[in-house]
Amino acid sequence: MEEQKLSILCKEGDSNARKILYETYAGYMLGICIRYVGDKHVAQDLLHDGFLKIFASFEKFTWRGSGSLKAWMSRIMVNMAIEHLRRERNGRLVFEESSGDIAGREEKLGLYVEPLADKVSLIPESVIMKFISELPQGYRTVFNLFVFEEKSHKEIASMLGINERSSSSQLLRAKSALARRINEYIKDNDL
Repeated sequence: MEEQKLSILCKEGDSNARKILYETYAGYMLGICIRYVGDKHVAQDLLHDGFLKIFASFEKFTWRGSGSLKAWMSRIMVNMAIEHLRRERNGRLVFEESSGDIAGREEKLGLYVEPLADKVSLIPESVIMKFISELPQGYRTVFNLFVFEEKSHKEIASMLGINERSSSSQLLRAKSALARRINEYIKDNDL
């Protein structure tokens, strides 16, 4: 079924359309939840709650062209995951402490090591996603928002209640941790 028609029928409460919507997008939305919380069982609960929120909020959805339905549902899932992380930590996301310009210092000290770009494409996507899911919560959250949701540090800071430097620092630390894991994988698997 075409996305716009599907959204109209879902907005009208059509149960068959809602079933099609779920079957069409559940896998993608589950992937979003797993990226943020790192636990498949928790992610499945968030997926369920997220779809309940989507179905209850369809009157707020406005069609803006192809892909707008998926984008709207993705934002809901991201927000559900972030709210879950906040509840889990009594209203606060946990971030590594930083002082001063950590991002600049880490680059100068060589703590961010680029992975071997020509070899990264040889690593299965599932392995890279596993590495992302294993990042500390603050790193993972900022990395996901910056890389997958394409948010700026200003937007991330606003969403998470942190300053822009903290967002930048968390991203650099996430990239450093991922680069180390990727380089280890390349070395261990003789790629």
